[in-house]
Amino acid sequence: MSSFAFLATTNACLPINARPNRDQCSRRLCLAVTPCGWRRLAFTGGFCSTPEGQNNVEICKESVFEVDDGEKRKKEWVHFVGIGGSGLSALAMLALQQGFDVSGSDIMWSSFLDKLHEAGARLHIGHSASNLKSGNGARLPDAIVVSSAVPSDNEEVVYANSVGIPIYKRDLWLGKITEQYNLIAISGTHGKSTTTAMLSYVLNAMGDNLISVVGANVPQFAGGNIIAGKGPNFVLEADEYDKCFLALAPQIAVVTNVNWDHVDTFPNEEAIKNAFREFVHQIRPGGHLILCGDSPGACDLLVEDQQGIVPDIKRLANAQITNQGYYVTTYGISSKNDWHASSITSNLQGGRDYVLHHKGCPVANISLMLTGDHNVLNSLAVIATITTMFDGKRNMHDTINAISHHLAKFEGVSRRFDFIGKVNGCHIYDDYAHHPAELRALLRAARQKFPSQALWVVFQPHTYSRLAAFMEDFITSFTAADHVIVTEIYAARETDNGNFSGRDLATSIIAPSSEYIPKMDDVIDLLETKLQSSGNQDAIVFTVGAGDITTLGPKLLARLQQSSCSQMAV
Repeated sequence: MSSFAFLATTNACLPINARPNRDQCSRRLCLAVTPCGWRRLAFTGGFCSTPEGQNNVEICKESVFEVDDGEKRKKEWVHFVGIGGSGLSALAMLALQQGFDVSGSDIMWSSFLDKLHEAGARLHIGHSASNLKSGNGARLPDAIVVSSAVPSDNEEVVYANSVGIPIYKRDLWLGKITEQYNLIAISGTHGKSTTTAMLSYVLNAMGDNLISVVGANVPQFAGGNIIAGKGPNFVLEADEYDKCFLALAPQIAVVTNVNWDHVDTFPNEEAIKNAFREFVHQIRPGGHLILCGDSPGACDLLVEDQQGIVPDIKRLANAQITNQGYYVTTYGISSKNDWHASSITSNLQGGRDYVLHHKGCPVANISLMLTGDHNVLNSLAVIATITTMFDGKRNMHDTINAISHHLAKFEGVSRRFDFIGKVNGCHIYDDYAHHPAELRALLRAARQKFPSQALWVVFQPHTYSRLAAFMEDFITSFTAADHVIVTEIYAARETDNGNFSGRDLATSIIAPSSEYIPKMDDVIDLLETKLQSSGNQDAIVFTVGAGDITTLGPKLLARLQQSSCSQMAV
């Protein structure tokens, strides 16, 4: 038999006489009585070998798994409702890699579904109770996992309730699959995808057999947005939307920043701060909080909250333990932090170089392929986290050298300053920024990389509620650009109440010049005309937003290439 065990959290296919126990690695085992005594069938905390190196359960690609007496049983079937999103698609891929039978549904196809389909997931476009039936209804899923964006009256959710299929919101499922691991949860209003990916990439390159789930595609990951190792470390992007991260109990929690966002869930800034306070209170006793000391919102988590149980940051300069039983380490560009960066400069790759300091002392030179000071902060979070994980286990100097070596090779995540292509002197990029703070960080980074080129920004506002709440901030977010085009709003989970439109934003931007062009095809027509009139010389185009604006860049590139070829033919 193979030397690993099958991950099963609530395996309804196991014998009814199965009972939980624990092995020497402290994983919960599922045992069943046989004529020969107790027999291990599965365990709930990931992969683990017995002291003798023998295991009883083997993962296989078929819809059955085999136990040590040769008996075959059906694999546990998990169905994901809203599987096309970045969060649920990662969990579905992880489940596939860990041996589950996986299906899922969504209202439209997304790029995340391509790899799921290749990996063997059964995918459905459109929601229907029939998606939950296999073999003419003879078999039902053992569990369904539901995206935060899926309403309670969804047809599949209603049917699952009616027939007694266990239903997990994404937060509860995350809590369930991570509870037996050394969980490192990366949170923050901005930067958590890149930080999670960067941390996972470096740990993996250093030889750690981690599990990782990222809320964005990572080109350097074979699994796209996951690493399906054996643990015990589990690196997870912890999403604050719908308070999803409150089901987690991390050993290490990272908070990159705290700003008001997701106004449909958090009515004001204090509401989101309170959610983050609850999150850091979930840290396990003896655990660690890694916090960006440059973020006022993050630092507010360390002053007295409503329950009066978080001590002042000044007492924590040496990572002393808090009243809650966890330690705190800070990072940032300011020298007040435990880890900080100085002498930040651009490098020949278009990224950022800096001198790394610990407790005020320079310890290493760091070089990144990624542009923008926000990525300096992301790398500092990674350094602070890994040195915390390895504290006392290996030489600090060797650890820093290894981290520095691998940070220099990290290429980033999809839709973050994502290069689409080049035609003559016109470079096209795509970015996920959809909050005023993210827009400012993106355009500052763009100006650092392209100080003299004409900078065009095509911005698609994401949700009516976000635009309404942050209209004044959005108006002043484009000052680093030369030309701005605003499209119609991408509604996502919302409906148009008629109070705000992309036109309102476009007409309110004082500088730079801006215009409202609602439809993508018309944007392409305009850009083709404008860019050709300038000979495509030294122009930078960014398509920006969290919606389907990402499809515009490749279409624009193809149009410009076609026009360029036509002109050459003439």
